[in-house]
Amino acid sequence: MTVDAHHHVWDLAVRDQDWITGPELRPIRRTFTVQDLEPQARRCGVDRTVLVQTVTVAEETPELLALADGHELIAAVVGWTDLTRPDVADELARLRELPGGRYLKGIRHQVQGEPDPEWLLRPDVRRGLAAVADAGLVYDLVVLPHQLPACARAVAALPGLTFVLDHLGKPPIVSGEPGPWTADLGALAALPNTVAKLSGLVTEADPASWTTGDLRPYTEAALAAFGPDRLMFGSDWPVCTLAAPYGRVLAAARELTAHLGAAERTAVFEGTAARVYGI
Repeated sequence: MTVDAHHHVWDLAVRDQDWITGPELRPIRRTFTVQDLEPQARRCGVDRTVLVQTVTVAEETPELLALADGHELIAAVVGWTDLTRPDVADELARLRELPGGRYLKGIRHQVQGEPDPEWLLRPDVRRGLAAVADAGLVYDLVVLPHQLPACARAVAALPGLTFVLDHLGKPPIVSGEPGPWTADLGALAALPNTVAKLSGLVTEADPASWTTGDLRPYTEAALAAFGPDRLMFGSDWPVCTLAAPYGRVLAAARELTAHLGAAERTAVFEGTAARVYGI
């Protein structure tokens, strides 16, 4: 089994995706459905996927759960809820009672858009994260490099919650100068309740000219920090299409991990995601 641990869908007829702005993102300012993804995934040998939220709108998560309930490709959903609401535990329980609620395996918030670099350390947010842990869910981190130190502090404070770092924390691939990213990634990986996704890297590189050589220093740093048993492949489709079609993204990930042993590659492309998201 091959698992794509990170993709999105959206329907602009249902709601706007207000983050898709500017000429660089214009190619993805349209509707993307599971029906668009499935033939590409099947051709590439992908059997199951993890569907991840895109907007901080409460109505989206029930829609994603219902979508998973009717489609065999989707094995898990990472949804959104307001972590700061005082009844977040009740809200998580409600979501799991909805159609498709059994597919809810994680929660994510666009921390990358928060002006406070220590948003994750706020008492109300930490209370919400504790509720996520109590519900038996995981928490996906979508952050920028300067937010990684706060991530490590939040992770250390909540050893009972598994944190999943999306897109390796968006390293500065275009500049080719990782700066403090490598050390901060290592500090996060030193905490045992963390895993990370080899995802979203082609759009952090130069979309028009990237090569696997551009990505290799960052994937090698992640392999050294987390090890294959705590890394998982994610396409970040359809965002990845700004830089490459689905098949090329998967092929690049396989090339960047070709030096690993068979069991290690199985971990990256199946085992880690299956374990973390209960697939």
